[in-house]
This record gives sequence, structure tokens and C-alpha cells, in this order.
Amino acid sequence: MWPVSLIGAASGWGAGFRETELGPEALHAYGLAEGLREAGIAADWTAMIEPERRWREAPEQLRETVFRLVAEHNARLAAQVAKEIGAGRFPVILGGDHSVAIGSWGGVARGRAGQKLGLVWFDAHLDAHTVATSPSMNPHGMSAAVLLGHGAPEFLAVGGGVVRPKNLCYIGARSYEAEELDLLRRLGVRIITMAEVHGRGLGAALDEAVAIAGRGTDAFGLTIDLDGFDPEDAPGVGLRTPDGLRRAEMLRVLAPLAGRADLAAVEIVEYIPSADEDQRTARLVEALLRTLLPRPPDRRTDGRHRAGRSAVAREGETETAGMAPLFSR
Repeated sequence: MWPVSLIGAASGWGAGFRETELGPEALHAYGLAEGLREAGIAADWTAMIEPERRWREAPEQLRETVFRLVAEHNARLAAQVAKEIGAGRFPVILGGDHSVAIGSWGGVARGRAGQKLGLVWFDAHLDAHTVATSPSMNPHGMSAAVLLGHGAPEFLAVGGGVVRPKNLCYIGARSYEAEELDLLRRLGVRIITMAEVHGRGLGAALDEAVAIAGRGTDAFGLTIDLDGFDPEDAPGVGLRTPDGLRRAEMLRVLAPLAGRADLAAVEIVEYIPSADEDQRTARLVEALLRTLLPRPPDRRTDGRHRAGRSAVAREGETETAGMAPLFSR
């Protein structure tokens, strides 16, 4: 596998919890790159894509302004991702809210011009709303629809239609609206809910998802929304959704993907450092990357030894204490 480029995508405008903007910088301060290099992974921060305007400067904005800020941020992210691929580096995108998927995978498609791309989407949510169906108008709830070719023109210009419906598969979904589910069903997208994961096992679910993402494609990617995990393992998110993916099992089933030549990129999103507890979520991010990125066999650790490093909810979900979303998802 190529040298690894860590790309921070500091986006909060796409989410109800704007604090996701701070996630990449917190992971930088935590020492993510240093930890990966300790494990023998050639990883460096190559870019931090900052927002045009910090949300704390003027948190209340019109929808049109928010969409423009998100689209502009994603355009710069896509250009950076494509640049890293062109330079022979493996992109790891660290958000930021999940609207950055528009730029992440738009950039992968651009960097792999002419190649077909599949995607495995780990998430508690479906993120498949359009302007016509979204109850909140938060762009992070629209990113999957955009990648499938449905959504606002400014988003489609960056990442529209880069993934075919037959090559997208969700794992862990358990909180969504009927309208986005209807769109995905009409398109024929495979959704492996958390209930199905419990019934079949995560390993079988991932095997199916990778087969779907790889069928008739040149490469596939992984996008991991941290709220797809159980809050016990990933407290550092805006919406803590119970009964999610568990850390140990996830690390175990992801391990066989390490170093695959057809793995195009990895994206991890929705980290909120102020909501984290004892850096549990930051350590999970590191553990996921140590698992997915190849390293010497005698240095396989999951990051737990580095714990001392400084650094509107749906039914059944819990808003992170001390934070109130500007909108629902």
C-alpha cells in the first residue's frame, strides 16, 4: 500500500452539532500520526481543510449560506484527495461531519479517473435525504444521496453520482426516516441494519458488503461514521445511538482488509472531542486505522496503550451532555 496521507476535513456546517469542526484538529493534537508511525505505518498529515468561516463566529446562517459553505469546503477537500492519489499516497479523511463524504469520494473518483468505485457505509443513519425530504436541511444527512446522484446542484457538482446504487452497502443502520429509506429502496441499495448484524454476525455482514462494493468496480472505500458504534465504545459523537457496532468485533472483522490493493481510501467522521470520555473515541479512531492500514506483524496493537496522551435526538438516541444541536439530523 502507498504511504498514507491523513487529511483533516474540519467541517461543522453540515451537522446539527457544529462541534464536529474541531474533530480533525483534536486528532492531530492527540498524536494520531505519531501513533500510526509507532506501529510502522508511514502516515503523515498532509492537509487540514479548514472551513471558510468558523461556525462560532456566526452560528446562525441561512440555509443558502450553509449549503454554499459546505459545497465550497467539499470542493477543496475533493481537490486535495485527488492530489494525494495522483502523488501515489493513500488518503485517510478525518472529519468533520459526514457531509465531507461528498468531497472525499468525489475526490477519490477524480483521482481514479475512469474507474468504478464501490463504498461500504458504516453508520447508525442513512444520510440519504434530499432537499425535498430532509426535516432538518443538514447536509450531513444528504451526503449518501448526493454520491448516488440525488441532491442539491452545488453538492452534485462535487460528488454527484460517483457511486452506483448497486455498489453501495450500509452496515449498522438503526435510526432513519421513511423518505430516505424509500429512495434507497427504489435505487436498490443494500441496507444491513443493526438488527440483521445481530442475527447474522458482523463478519458475514462485512463479507457481503465488500462483495457488493467490489462487484464490477475497480476499487472500493470505507466510510465510518463514529455514531455507528455503540456509545460505550464511541462516546465522542453528537447523537449517541444505543445498540451499535462494538469495538472489539469491528477491529477483528476489519483486519483482513488491511493492505488490500483495491481499497481506495478510508474516511472516519463525526468526532466531537468535547464529548469524548478519557479519549475513548480518539483511541478508537487510531485502533481502526492501525487495523486497516498494513504494518509489521510484530507491531499489531490497537492504540489502547496510548490512553494517557493529551491532547435533536431521535427516539432511543441521546444528545451529548452539554451540547444542543442547532437542528436535528
